[in-house]
Amino acid sequence: MSTPLITPDLVAVDLAAADRDDATRHLIGLLAAAGRVTDAEGFHADVRAREAQMATGMPGGIGLPHARSAHVTAPSLAIGRLTQGVDWGAPDGPATLVFLIAAPDTGGGDHLQILAALARRLVHESFKTSLREAPDAAAVAEIVTREVVPA
Repeated sequence: MSTPLITPDLVAVDLAAADRDDATRHLIGLLAAAGRVTDAEGFHADVRAREAQMATGMPGGIGLPHARSAHVTAPSLAIGRLTQGVDWGAPDGPATLVFLIAAPDTGGGDHLQILAALARRLVHESFKTSLREAPDAAAVAEIVTREVVPA
């Protein structure tokens, strides 16, 4: 990948969101501002369509919305660390960490590779704790790059 999967400008460390939709819109805004999404509303519709198929909440306070979309220019990951938990459909309660995976619709299995790599790390409490305790967006991006992005 020539474009890094995640950069500090794609991380919101103190995200206040009223609900899942609000959090998703904020993260899409970060992707759009970085030039990785060409049509925020179009990508939002794609993410909502994917969420309608099956909730993407994971145990341990994790939301993992993801979509392939014609509105995405490069495989990307935006992260929100929520100030208050938001219901993402997980059986054990609200999400406080949200990982929005955006992949071009021509990207083949890019988003599935990202999703699988991220899911493998998220089963480790130490990984989630390091993200929750990271002092800033740069530290979050560095941790994810080191732990999730294939070398």
